[in-house]
Amino acid sequence: MIMRKNCWTLLAALGGAACAAGDEIGTLTASAAPAVPAAAEALFTANNIWILIGGMLVFLMHLGFATVESGLCRAKNCTNVLFKNTITPPLGFLTYALCGFSLMYPGTDWVVGRVIGFAGFGMGADPAQAAIDYNGGNFTYWSDFFFQGMFAATAATIVSGAVAERIKISAYTVFTLIYVALVYPIVGSWGWGGGWLGESFHFHDFAGSTFVHSVGGWAALAGVLLLGPRIGKYANGRVCSLPGHSMPLATIGVFCLWLGWFGFNGGSVLSGDPTQISYVLCTTMFGASAGIMGALLSSFLFLHKPDFSMILNGCLAGLVAITAGADCVSPLASILIGLVGGFIVVPAVLLFDRLRLDDPVGALSVHLVNGIWGTLAVGIFAAAETGYTLFGQLVGVVAIAAVCFPSSLLIFFAIKKSMGLRVSEEEELRGLDIGEHGMEAYAGFQIFTNQ
Repeated sequence: MIMRKNCWTLLAALGGAACAAGDEIGTLTASAAPAVPAAAEALFTANNIWILIGGMLVFLMHLGFATVESGLCRAKNCTNVLFKNTITPPLGFLTYALCGFSLMYPGTDWVVGRVIGFAGFGMGADPAQAAIDYNGGNFTYWSDFFFQGMFAATAATIVSGAVAERIKISAYTVFTLIYVALVYPIVGSWGWGGGWLGESFHFHDFAGSTFVHSVGGWAALAGVLLLGPRIGKYANGRVCSLPGHSMPLATIGVFCLWLGWFGFNGGSVLSGDPTQISYVLCTTMFGASAGIMGALLSSFLFLHKPDFSMILNGCLAGLVAITAGADCVSPLASILIGLVGGFIVVPAVLLFDRLRLDDPVGALSVHLVNGIWGTLAVGIFAAAETGYTLFGQLVGVVAIAAVCFPSSLLIFFAIKKSMGLRVSEEEELRGLDIGEHGMEAYAGFQIFTNQ
C-alpha cells in the first residue's frame, strides 16, 4: 500500500494526467476489494471479544450466588454453601463439554423429532474449525462454547440456595452432574438449539428466564419438597425466622449478580453490534431498578417495613423477569415487567412459607416465580410484529415444568433411596461446615449452635 501511495505521489508530481487517472482507478479498485473482508474481519473480532467478555461476566455471577447464598444462610453453614458454589461451575463446564453442548445444539442430528438431538460425545464438532454454522460463522468454535458453557452451571446454582443448610454435599454433587449433563441441555435445545418449541410455537426466551431460571427453579422445588424444612423453621403452627448471618455478603453478591447480568443478557445478543447491546443493557437495568422499587412497595404493604433481604431479592427478581424479553420489549415495558417481578417476590416468599416449603434464600420466589412471569410477559408486551404470543409462551412454561419438575423429583428420590439426601439431625444442628467439611468459615466462632 505504501508503494502504491508513493507511486501515486510520483505520478501526480510529474503531472502525468492520463497515467494518474488510470492509476487512481486501479488504486480505488484495489483498495475497495479488501474493504469487505477487512470489515467482516473487524465485525468477527468485535463479535468474539464481546461474547468472551459476556462469558466472563456470567462466570462472575457464580461469585454473586456464593456470597448471596452464604450471606442469607447461618454462619455454621457458610463454608458448605461456598463449597457448593465453587464446585458447581467446573461440574457444569466439564459436563457441558462431555455431552451438554451436543445435546443443546445438535444441529441436524435430531434423534427423536425435534425433542432430543445429539451430535456426539466430546465437543460435538471439530474444535479446529474457525466458526460454527448455527451462529452464521459469527464466532470461533471456542468463543461460542465458552459463553454457552458458562450458562450451564447456573441452573444448578439456583438449586444450591433452596436446599441449603440440610443437604449432603455428595447428594448435591450427584444431582448437579445428572441435571446439568442431561436435563438442562435437552430442554434448552427446544428453543435455543432449533427444537420444537421455537420451531412450532415461536417460543421466545432471549437469555433464559425459562431455560435457565425456571429450569433451576423447578429443580429447587423438587429438592425442597423431598428434603423437608430445616429443623426449627416451622414450630407450633408458625413460621420461625432463621436469619442469615451476613447482609453485607448478601449485598455484595447481589451487586456481583447485577453486574454479571449485563454479560448474561448482553452477551446473549450474540453480536458485537453496539445498537443491540446498548438496548439490551438498558432494558436489563430498567428491569433490575424497577424490581427494587416493586419489592420496596410490596415490603411496606405486606411486612409494614422495608425488609432489606426482600429488596435484594427484588433486584434479582426484576433481572430474572426481564431476561426473557430484554431484546424485544420497550423500555417502558421493561420497567413494568421488573416492577411486577419485584412486587410479587414478597407475597411469593410468604406463600411458600405458608405451604411449609423452606427456601433459605428465596430462590423459588426469585427464579421460579419470576422465570414464569418474565416468560409470559414476552407474550404480553412484545411488539405484534415479533409474532410472540401469550399462548406460545404459556406452552413453553408448561412444557418445561412437565419435564424439569418430575425429572428432578426422580433424581432426588433415587439419591435419597440410594446414598441419602439429608444430613443427620445432629450434623444439621451443629452445622454443615464442621459435619461435612471438618472446618469453619469463621475459625473459633462457634462450636455447637443453631446459628
